[in-house]
Amino acid sequence: MSSFRVRLTLILIGMIGLAVLAAGLFMGKTYRDNHLEALQDNMVREMKVILDGMDWKQGDPNELFGYYTEEAKHLKSITDTRVTFVRGDGVVLGDSDHDPVTMDNHSTRKEIVQAKKEGVGRTTRYSDTIKQNLLYVAMLVHPSDPNSDIIRLALSLKKADESVQRIWAALLMGLVVLFAVAALISYRVALGLTRPLEQITRVSKRIKNLDYRARVAVKSNDEIGELGLAINAMADSLQDQMARIHQNESQLASVLDNMINGVVMIDAKGTIVLLNRMAEEVLGFSARELVGHHYASAKQQYELSKIIQEAMERREHLRDEVTFYFPEERLLDLNLVPIIEDNDEFGGVLLVLQDVTAIRRLERMRSEFVANVSHELKTPITAVKGFAETLLGGAVDDPETARSFLQIIYDESDRLNRLIGDILELSKIESRRVPLQFSPIELSSFVGKTLELMSAEAVRKQIRISAKVEPGLYVEADEDRLRQIIMNLLGNGIAYTSEGGSVSIAVEPVHEPNAVLDEDGLENYEHIRIYISDTGMGIPKKDLPRIFERFYRVDKARSRSSGGTGLGLSIVKHLVELHKGTITVESKLGVGSTFMIELPVLQ
Repeated sequence: MSSFRVRLTLILIGMIGLAVLAAGLFMGKTYRDNHLEALQDNMVREMKVILDGMDWKQGDPNELFGYYTEEAKHLKSITDTRVTFVRGDGVVLGDSDHDPVTMDNHSTRKEIVQAKKEGVGRTTRYSDTIKQNLLYVAMLVHPSDPNSDIIRLALSLKKADESVQRIWAALLMGLVVLFAVAALISYRVALGLTRPLEQITRVSKRIKNLDYRARVAVKSNDEIGELGLAINAMADSLQDQMARIHQNESQLASVLDNMINGVVMIDAKGTIVLLNRMAEEVLGFSARELVGHHYASAKQQYELSKIIQEAMERREHLRDEVTFYFPEERLLDLNLVPIIEDNDEFGGVLLVLQDVTAIRRLERMRSEFVANVSHELKTPITAVKGFAETLLGGAVDDPETARSFLQIIYDESDRLNRLIGDILELSKIESRRVPLQFSPIELSSFVGKTLELMSAEAVRKQIRISAKVEPGLYVEADEDRLRQIIMNLLGNGIAYTSEGGSVSIAVEPVHEPNAVLDEDGLENYEHIRIYISDTGMGIPKKDLPRIFERFYRVDKARSRSSGGTGLGLSIVKHLVELHKGTITVESKLGVGSTFMIELPVLQ
């Protein structure tokens, strides 16, 4: 039971108990007063009867003591009351319970004084004579004479008090029963009042604890029912608002987590309050490590802390590019924007981190490409121009010299033509303007035809060229582009392999774990691998990561003498990637190189 219900029950019981107790006291007093009044009236009637039948004698008190005493005792035996005869001056003439000679003058007794004034006097007091509470009623023998003798009856209140006590006992028993009934009724009333309030309190606490689905079961139309309806309406409104807030938070979190830029929010005290996923990746710290901490806690990023401090002090937009070396080397573009709140107070700094490493690398590659193209174009043009000038200067008259120079001009023009063609080809491939026509290719016959095209060059250099292809292998690819890939790699192998060496090509399926057999009992495969190996000079380990870059040459003099443009491997890599494949290389100086291409069977 709740303390409020207990207090309310006790208050109701107390109020009912006080009302019943007051009613009992009033009833008891009223009963006692009415009882005494009835006794008094009865005693008055008895005294009138006594006076009517009694001979009232006058004379010497000493002579009258015996007479009146005997009369008093006789009357007491009849009325069961104490009888006293008093002379007009207060002298006691006779008494049924005491010797009148020894009794005090009664002229000052309250009931005697009142009887002389009103004819009848009444009072209640403790009698020192008989040691009891008595009800005294006195009456004039001759009502018209104030100095008349007086007859007085006294009745013990013991019986009256016993009767009143019985009334009080009955009242107390009734009060106890009434208290019990009042307690039960009070509890039911308190329960009816407090139960809906307790339910409203529980619902309010659930709402405070963010449980906005809590509702009050309204069962009445009184004020408490209206309060429950108001709380339900409030809960509905809060639930709708919190649903919108959660939706907005979810959308904002989704936007922040999927942004390609890092976002860090720092409050006016320098505490990091928000860190998105990209910022975690760029800074090398998790949100759990930084959120709630000072920005200087990222000790590995000293330059970042320094620029944040500058933005906090200057409170204006700052932008800078900084190279981070933790967790890996990155070039970052930093934008720091001050946060100004509605009351124009400084709320902190919003930091946006953009990884421009790839952009700057592409810009550098583009710059290098332009420089390389310019250099590669300038070399044959310079040669053509130089030998043409020599011929114009008179060398044309010497047939052998002229023929030699013209051959050089022709070769350089051809090289220039191939260079421009490769540049245009690479540009189309990189811009994905080359539409691929995919079709099933039977690799055994495809490789055989490709080797026939390359055999003349291999025979010229006395290089053995061989192939190993499992029969029945198919792949879905653009046949012309796949042949361009194979021929380019075979051509490089022949070009960089000394006479008497060998170049080989091998094609095999990639068997997957737990492969399923087809209807012919053969294992299904999802990829194929093409290995192109040579016994040439090999590639230094330091050059392996860069050989697929445009115009990158391991041996520039050897490449130029072989007629290479420096774009072949870059074209090969882009074509392989257009087929959703991968290309890798393994090489050892003086032993040779092996290029491995892995392609999906189905596009």
